Parts: sequence; structure tokens; C-alpha cells
Amino acid sequence: MDPMNQGQSVGSYVAGTGGPLTATVAPTSDEKTMGMLAHLGTIAGIVVGAGFLGWAVPLFLLLTKGKDSAYIRYHAVESLNFQITLMIAAAGSAILICLGIGILMLLAIAGASIVFAIIAGLKANEGEYYRYPFTLRLVK
Repeated sequence: MDPMNQGQSVGSYVAGTGGPLTATVAPTSDEKTMGMLAHLGTIAGIVVGAGFLGWAVPLFLLLTKGKDSAYIRYHAVESLNFQITLMIAAAGSAILICLGIGILMLLAIAGASIVFAIIAGLKANEGEYYRYPFTLRLVK
């Protein structure tokens, strides 16, 4: 199944022909809400966890709802990968604080995390698949 399609692929057979019929199923309202939460929940995780718990909400959704819905799984994995990438970038920025550029990088990372999470959350709520730019795809 290609996760970039606008829905989940469902296979069935055309009566009398024996051939497969593939249809697309749009995500349900609950799936759209959970997909949005996978992205916007990272902002709450960052605020509550002093910048370090952005990964908690997408990981929770991946482990609980991801096995039931390919749509939720896609958004949780995408959000989790983005949060891992941000943590790596923040660690590199923390090292560069000695040179003075690290503080500017941390501010840019914080701003990008909020902006891209909001964009992704809105796209997920519209039933679309969103890919974060500049993201390491470590979790499959």
C-alpha cells in the first residue's frame, strides 16, 4: 500500500470476473482527529516536557492506535521521525552554543517544530498525508 494515496487500499473481487477491485477508503473522522493529534500533541509534549517530550504523543498513538489504522500509523510515524530529527538537531545546536550560533539554531528549530507541526496537523485533519521536509526516516 502506498501511504501517499488518499486513503487505504481495500481489495475485493468483482462478482463474476474473479478479478480484483481496488477501492480507496477515506479516513474516518476519528482517524483524522488522531492523525491531527499525532502532530499537534508534539507541541503539548514540548511545552509540558520542557522541550524534551515532543516524541511522547506520536509514540503513544503509534503503539495504541497504529495497529488498527494505517492512516493513524502513517501520521504517528511521520511525526515521530520529525521529533527524532529535531532532537538530533537540538543536540548539535547545544554543542554549538559555545560558538554563539547554537542559541540562534535552537530558536530556529523551536520555531520550525511549531510551524511544521501545525501545518501537518491541519493536513491530517483534512484527510491528507503530509511529509515533513528535512526529516530522517528512522522509524518505518
